Amino acid sequence: MTTIYLIRHSKPLNVNNSHTSDDLQLQNEKKILSLEGEKIAKEKLNSDIFNDIECVYSSNYIRAISTAKYVAEKNNLEINIVDDLGERKFGITSWSELPKDFERKQFMDENYKIGNGETQKEVRVRMSNIVMRILTENKNKKIAIFCHATAISYLLKNWCDIEIVDGKLRYSFNGKVLLHNHFNYCETFKLDFDDDNKIVNIENIKL
Repeated sequence: MTTIYLIRHSKPLNVNNSHTSDDLQLQNEKKILSLEGEKIAKEKLNSDIFNDIECVYSSNYIRAISTAKYVAEKNNLEINIVDDLGERKFGITSWSELPKDFERKQFMDENYKIGNGETQKEVRVRMSNIVMRILTENKNKKIAIFCHATAISYLLKNWCDIEIVDGKLRYSFNGKVLLHNHFNYCETFKLDFDDDNKIVNIENIKL
């Protein structure tokens, strides 16, 4: 049995980027954790369930790496940075280009995108491929992966039943509700896989 703890990053700091020449993608990648985000990560990731983690992976986004460091240092491990664990790319040059219904429309239509961004399907495929590679390289280990809410939600569509209840998305696995509505900071999902890398169980770990 191989176990992956799939963890959303902690709370980022809001900043004013109007004086930088960085494009929106780079601005997104460079977001750091706020002081509150550091506190949330330190408290939640101090849980005993992370005591025996054997390898740590993170997207290349600073907020994910800054969250991952608490589990890495707890277990005296280095963080493996993987670009393919990154958040969905919007592919726009200004936030004014983003339609108000973009999030829901993209969730309902796996091929919908704007500009040079990614579709839901493209995100799900790259996330699936990298998770399978990590599983293959780390058989029978406990693995922590730090990434992002949208990327995680699209990955979970591989295995979960999803329905809209009271206007909010509800994720279930084998009849058990995992999530209803939004992702919290450091939201953690435990995924168990058998020796053939087939999913056995998914739980939402309440930290």
